[in-house]
Amino acid sequence: MRIIAKRTLVEFYTKYPETKTALEIWHSNVKNALWNTSLDIKSEYASASFLKDNRVVFNIKGNSFRLVVHVDYKRAIVRVKFIGTH
Repeated sequence: MRIIAKRTLVEFYTKYPETKTALEIWHSNVKNALWNTSLDIKSEYASASFLKDNRVVFNIKGNSFRLVVHVDYKRAIVRVKFIGTH
């Protein structure tokens, strides 16, 4: 998958250094993934929550932080929409 807005992740883990490892691992895993449906995501991230309009919420650092992305399955693009404290 192509990830848009890694800069958002970097800015966030600069502010919250305890999230750096988790976000870098997430980024690496998603970059190497090929998701065709939400079931593909669920098989890798059991705690992921799905919202309307192909948005997905990932729990970061044991649910202390939330990462919301939009997944364009057809184009294999993941756009970072929001990351914040839970």
